[in-house]
This record gives sequence, structure tokens and C-alpha cells, in this order.
Amino acid sequence: MKILQVKDQQAGGRAGYDVFAEAVKNGAHVFGLATGSTPISIYDELKASDLDFSDKISINLDEYKGLPGTHEQSYRYFMNEHLFNAKPFKESYVPDGMADAETETKRYEGIIDANPIDLQILGLGQNGHIGFNEPGTPFDSLTHEVTLTESTIEANARFFEHEDEVPRYAYSMGIGSIMKAKEILLVAYGAAKADAVAAMIEGPVTEDMPASILQKHANVTVIIDEAAGAKLTNREEIVPFV
Repeated sequence: MKILQVKDQQAGGRAGYDVFAEAVKNGAHVFGLATGSTPISIYDELKASDLDFSDKISINLDEYKGLPGTHEQSYRYFMNEHLFNAKPFKESYVPDGMADAETETKRYEGIIDANPIDLQILGLGQNGHIGFNEPGTPFDSLTHEVTLTESTIEANARFFEHEDEVPRYAYSMGIGSIMKAKEILLVAYGAAKADAVAAMIEGPVTEDMPASILQKHANVTVIIDEAAGAKLTNREEIVPFV
């Protein structure tokens, strides 16, 4: 696991861009993408670059159940606004939040199997979740319907006018789905993520800390700022990004 420490989220965007650019250089064709505030600076760098994704495929981690892709809080809408409108891909897959759960989860896992992901970007929840895979999710889980925890609902409520508008369910790649990716880039910023970062990197591999499974992956880069990495004890493994 390679750990890069950056000054701030803008520097993290540049570091993340470098990972994407290197992947493209090495022939990456399929990119697993994430939503939320964490990857925005990376997407901003991609939009400002001359990288061309018009012959590439993107596969998003998750989508709220019950929201159409035209809804301003859907993840399809988010991706259009923050990346796809400026950097279109040949194909961009996002779960269909309006589809039947059993049908959609099987369909989406089939997309992942048919298009093996070369580089997967992840954020990190304060409780260690990746995608919408909350603590207790089996490590071998595939794309599935998720009941969102109260902490996740509260964290997402700031994007909605009223908390009761936040969807209670989502479709998400499973942990097993994520681990199929050839390379993984996880990004985390801020003191609120420090406990999860330390547990992910230095703690035991346990389903109580979903991101800890990344210790078992052969090719992981973690981008953190100083606050997110404050509780790491093995400082020698941290590489400053300049």
C-alpha cells in the first residue's frame, strides 16, 4: 500500500490526477468512479487536462434507490456535472436507481464482470465504509441493495432540503466487486477520517472496518492530508507529495 500525504484537497487533486494519468499511460481502459466531495478536486484536474476518455468506460460505485438519473441529488447527475459533461466516456455506467433491486444488482455485477476495472477510486466513510458497504458487510459481497445507516443518512442530509428526503436505500458495488479492480485509489481528508484511516491501514482486517480489506489488495494508493493521517503510527511509510 502506497501512502501519499498532501497539503490539502487541491494538492490531493493533483496527486490523484497523476494516478489517473499513469493508469492511462499504462493502457487502463475501465475506470471505477466515486461521488461525494472527496474526489471533486481530482475530477477538476481531469477536466482541465488533455486526457481523453472518449474511448474509455466508467463504472460508478453506487446510486440511491428511488432517484432517477435526472434528480439533482442522484449520483448520475453528480457525475454529469462534475466530470462527464466536460470529459465524456465512451460508456458511463451508473446503477439505475429506479430499477427493481434483484434485476438491477445482477445486471450491474454483469457489467463489472464484462468490463474488468483497471483503476477504482474510493472515498472513505468515518466508520470505514467504502461505497455504501457499511461495517458488517461480507468481504465477498457483490453488487447489492443497501439499507443506509443513520450516520450515512445524516452525513448525506446536507445535500437535501430536508433530512426526510434522503433515500434510505441504495445500490452499491459490493466489497468483492471493488476488490476485483486491478488498481485502487482511496482518498480521505480531514480529522474526522483519522480513526478510519488508521484502522484501515494499521488495524486488523475485519468486516467491522470494511476498508481494512484493502490491506489484502496488491495495488493500492492512499491519498491523505495531514489531519486524516494524524493517527498513523508508522510514519516511515508515508510519502510526502510535492
